[in-house]
Amino acid sequence: MSTQEKVLIVEDEENERTGLAELISAWGYRTETAKDGLEGLEKAATWSPGIVVTDFRMPRMDGMELLQRLADQPQQTAVVLLTAQGSIDVAVDAMKAGAYDFIQKPVDPARLKQILQNASRQRGTAIELEATKRKLRDTGVFGQMVGSSKNMQEIFHRVEMVAPSTASVLITGESGTGKEMVARTIHDMSPRKNKPFVAINCSAIPETLIESEIFGHEKGAFTGAMERRAGCFELAEEGTLLLDEIGEMPAATQAKLLRVLEDRKLRRLGSKMETTVDVRVLAATNKVPEEAVAKGELRGDLYYRLNVFNIHLPPLRDHKEDVPQLVEALLADMNAKHGRHVGGVSDIVFQMFQSHNWPGNVRELRNTLERAVIVCDTPLIEPRHLPPNFGSMGLKTPSGEAGGIRLEVGTTVGEAEKMLILKTLAASNNNKTRAAEVLGISLKTLHNKLKEYGNVSVVAGEAAS
Repeated sequence: MSTQEKVLIVEDEENERTGLAELISAWGYRTETAKDGLEGLEKAATWSPGIVVTDFRMPRMDGMELLQRLADQPQQTAVVLLTAQGSIDVAVDAMKAGAYDFIQKPVDPARLKQILQNASRQRGTAIELEATKRKLRDTGVFGQMVGSSKNMQEIFHRVEMVAPSTASVLITGESGTGKEMVARTIHDMSPRKNKPFVAINCSAIPETLIESEIFGHEKGAFTGAMERRAGCFELAEEGTLLLDEIGEMPAATQAKLLRVLEDRKLRRLGSKMETTVDVRVLAATNKVPEEAVAKGELRGDLYYRLNVFNIHLPPLRDHKEDVPQLVEALLADMNAKHGRHVGGVSDIVFQMFQSHNWPGNVRELRNTLERAVIVCDTPLIEPRHLPPNFGSMGLKTPSGEAGGIRLEVGTTVGEAEKMLILKTLAASNNNKTRAAEVLGISLKTLHNKLKEYGNVSVVAGEAAS
């Protein structure tokens, strides 16, 4: 490798410091060394390295303080922290404080080399990030996301901060709020943007197959395994993997995932060999993570490992001022997709959109507009082009009813939930996928709820399977 990237090694043990400098120099980097954090800070100010590789425990100034002090300097520096075995809490704190990555001692040369290559690419990404920020200020467009509201501006800012790093991100929010869009934008704004982005929905895969889908399998590993198959981790090598609906992942698979995240190694089903992987993992859930942990649906140690950085997406009802921009962007997409030339929405439709509570969030808006574009026979979308039940399934009505259901004093939460689910299912003509979107839950959760209720009749007929 030939590069002019400058790497500063900060390590109080002389032999380790010299060994790291020789190793990194052999890869083509320009190197400089410092014996502790204080000397490292002084050399960083005069030598301006692009990357700093620093030990955590050192005299005078430790690695965490050095990381924090470097963040105050004008030049952009990627900090890689060296930690002792088992110091995962230290590493997580460092990532939250802005470290680019961490590596445990004794240092794995292949892993270190990969980290340095990724960090070097990050510096090139910074220029493109500045261009994206200018576009954001001018148009309210940020990657694949749209919005000028205060809520969306805060999300854009958080994505901007975390995208260049390798930190795991937990994306939370109701169903349909755009969690995958956020994940794709993080990937597109990261040094991994030219590598694969792989997304897997943990709630859509049978429990018996999910380990094979994620980790891969060898030929003959189980009945039906006719050939070796790479899992999502291997497919996303050097790129980004999104684990959507992480709370629906079986407990045994969560334990195996945690080991991969900590060791960066996986073993295909049926294999005795371990494979090293370089994948950034993002996770998403429409559940409240802390509640999922309390219920045993999400392992606490996995939650803390994934929640290095959290981005919470608000429901569309909390940032309706973004609806006009969203409509414009979605219409352009739908026109291109279906070969149409719909110019926009009429004033009355716009008023309907602004008064609607959007229980299905941005996904509901997209589906509503896609249907309207397909059936529209006028320059603008009119009310008759909207779905028949549009506007009749808001979260609340002026009378205080929920979803058209009158709740009597003494009604339990469980009974109210059951009535709301069955009424929503009836209003969506027994379309379970549509009902799940409107309710803001996964299709798997809806199936589980209906199974709890047994063979009950919905308001407008039997629930379709």
